[in-house]
Amino acid sequence: MQLKPGMRLKSQVCETQVVVVRAPATPVEVRCGGADLIEATGTPADGATIDAGFSDGTLLGKRYADDALGLELLCSKPGAGSLSVGGTKLEIKGAKALPSSD
Repeated sequence: MQLKPGMRLKSQVCETQVVVVRAPATPVEVRCGGADLIEATGTPADGATIDAGFSDGTLLGKRYADDALGLELLCSKPGAGSLSVGGTKLEIKGAKALPSSD
């Protein structure tokens, strides 16, 4: 799927919803719970279930990123599925270190 910043996506297998903050130039397979994410207005496939290997959940307000791809997603609604690109789980993006104020 070709992603664009501001795009809203939702999971087909749980309640997870995300907003694309940063998108790669090339199309990527972004998934949640092992199933492809769909646009927020789309209809989930019938009978889709969470893959046990991708059931760690998502956290509200956290950013999930893959810096090598140039992908960053913001979780706007948490759920039971884990976000991934292909078969690789996305990690929660850490806060930037602030400069010391000596």
